[in-house]
Amino acid sequence: MRTSLAVLGFVLLLSTENAGGQVQYTVTDLGTLSGGTSSFANGINNSGQVVGGSTTGKDSYHAFVWSSTNGMQDLGTDGGTNSGAWAINNSGQVVGFAGTGAFIYSDGSMQILPTLGGSVNQATAINDSGQVAGYATTDGDTYSHAFLYSGGSIQNLGTLGGLESWAAGINNSGQVVGSSYESSGIHAFLYSGGTMRDLGTLGGTYSYAYGINNSGQIVGEAYLSGDSTVDAFLYSGGSMQNLGGLVGHDSAAYGINDLGQIVGWSNTFGGLRAFLYSGNGPIEDLNSLIPPDSGWTLEWAYGINDNGQICGYGVNPEGQTDAFLLTPIPEPSTLALLGVGAAGLAGYAWRRHRK
Repeated sequence: MRTSLAVLGFVLLLSTENAGGQVQYTVTDLGTLSGGTSSFANGINNSGQVVGGSTTGKDSYHAFVWSSTNGMQDLGTDGGTNSGAWAINNSGQVVGFAGTGAFIYSDGSMQILPTLGGSVNQATAINDSGQVAGYATTDGDTYSHAFLYSGGSIQNLGTLGGLESWAAGINNSGQVVGSSYESSGIHAFLYSGGTMRDLGTLGGTYSYAYGINNSGQIVGEAYLSGDSTVDAFLYSGGSMQNLGGLVGHDSAAYGINDLGQIVGWSNTFGGLRAFLYSGNGPIEDLNSLIPPDSGWTLEWAYGINDNGQICGYGVNPEGQTDAFLLTPIPEPSTLALLGVGAAGLAGYAWRRHRK
């Protein structure tokens, strides 16, 4: 059991590149909140701050923000039982859900956002201007619609013609991505300039968009013809590219940075594994880019910042599901100055569900 910041987590270092020239990563266990037994990371900013959720040992889970200087901080629940954080911007503003509704956490306080007339809402993404995307129920709490919260007011983004929609990502231009019912199923959408555009699928009935970078590149998952297999996609330049899987099909992409690096998960014969796509070649198993004796199994990768740091969750050497932070190993000269050491934090988390 990790009991103090001095012993929370660990960082493992190895050579900058392996024989194949691939970048290698340190692994930091973010631990859990006090009393917790698992944690899950969902978002990261360019300062390396990570947000997500952790159990607390009291039949509840709470949103957290983690930093290398302060460790894992409990953001509370605004009077409810549970909360979870989905995203953080470069100013340190956090969004997610609390027992009383969608929230934005800034300067130490939690503000509950307005709804679209119903009683349920979720804030899933925030850009550097403080614009928030998410989804909320309308009158009667029967259906959910994607929303954009900006300048103190909430805007219903509508649908692709169906009854419901959900927003999952936003960039600094205010472009929003998500998913919506339309005439034949559920399709990924891009909302830009007042218009919601259908991004299509990979031949199947369903697709879901989860992230967008500042160049307008979009990632998510989409079904192939027959709807029996689903693959991660990159939507760029008006077309949807199938990123494939680590073993055949069955994958999903959740995060993309401004360099075009993509992270997500893929099914394998051994279970789910976190992956990285760097813009050329096939997706890579992130487990092959950490020390082979680390004891970790990286299962889901949710976010990647512009420094190449990756957050997600997996099974740590003690067999506990914990949030992790992967950091590219410094150049050899820097590594020589730093030496080989260990640092990190321990924490406990909550798992993000996809619709």
